[in-house]
Amino acid sequence: MRGEWGLLKGQVPGGLSERGGQTFSPYYPNAHPSGSSSGSGVAMAIGLAAGSLGSETHGSIVSPSSRHNVVGIKPTIGLVSRSGVIPISSHQDTLGPMCRSVTDAALLLNFMAGPDPRDEVTLRQPGLVPDYMKALDKNALKGARLGVPRSFIRNTKVIQETFNSSLDVFRALGAEIVDPADFPDTEELLTSKAEKRVVDVDFKFDLNKYLSELVDVPTGVKTLAALIEFSEKRADLNLPPPFYNDQSQFKQSEASQADDAYFSALAENFDLGRTRGIDATLAQFNLDAIILPTENASTPTAIAGYPLISVPLGFQPDDVELLPVTPSSVYTQAPGLPFGIVFMGTAYSEFKLIGYAYAFEQATHVRLQRRAYDDAIPRTQLTDVMSQL
Repeated sequence: MRGEWGLLKGQVPGGLSERGGQTFSPYYPNAHPSGSSSGSGVAMAIGLAAGSLGSETHGSIVSPSSRHNVVGIKPTIGLVSRSGVIPISSHQDTLGPMCRSVTDAALLLNFMAGPDPRDEVTLRQPGLVPDYMKALDKNALKGARLGVPRSFIRNTKVIQETFNSSLDVFRALGAEIVDPADFPDTEELLTSKAEKRVVDVDFKFDLNKYLSELVDVPTGVKTLAALIEFSEKRADLNLPPPFYNDQSQFKQSEASQADDAYFSALAENFDLGRTRGIDATLAQFNLDAIILPTENASTPTAIAGYPLISVPLGFQPDDVELLPVTPSSVYTQAPGLPFGIVFMGTAYSEFKLIGYAYAFEQATHVRLQRRAYDDAIPRTQLTDVMSQL
């Protein structure tokens, strides 16, 4: 299940929707599943499918992948078609695979990538899409230069210590670690409000376009304004208290305009994420890729439209403090919750990043080190269901 409106409606916990209720992580009872592609992460964690898809505007593939001990690939904007997908931001939205292994994710990406006349951004791809299965090389990290944007890493002590220990794995696999290799614009990346302005405007106009093109809408909702009104009149059918009245982000988006401030914010995003962000860092330190813990790593690639791959890295210790997400009762920190590491690169560098992710995965096999808690693991097999038909 996907989090309500990609977590863009208002104050809503990840994994909560009026359709299916609250989704939980299978690694600890009542634990936060992250989002917004929560259901895809859970399904992969407990083996409900061979592969799944997620959509990402800002972290919605890699974050639940990290939280569920699976692999997530957020592709370059324009590599995979968004046609038919409910939009949030045409400048940041993309689809990507969420799978139990890098191999499965690469295979799925092979079938997803390519030009589509129904999504004009995909027509700007620089050339033929490579066979990502050919990137699966255990020696891919040999000779690679990987940078650590140390000043951008703001994670918990456990995550930072686990990440720091992983650097020795990379060195053993033949990679050269450049640490620190900081973004020149770290503080601006962390404090800029430009992304919020762009997403607010994009959501209003992109959603209105999407709704207007639907052939049949039984509710008659054809605009964001109509959606807000519909939800207010039917609050009892929406999310349970205290969330059902909160459409604060919807309303901010409806009030936004594609004015000069919007276009300035869009230019600022590209400057911070691309020119003075990822591309500047790769060039300054002569890097092949950037690595850091998955949590809180999405901002540069979100605003740049660049790729990001998350691979399992470790687990919270059994004595970690339980931290609930207020005002709900789901835990954002709990014993045994997984976390990941990301590989970040410039536009259309998926082939290279997949190779690095695969080499690290094969050397560590973190995913196999801990299972979901027993009651969360399904016992019913497909053959059991089919035999009843």
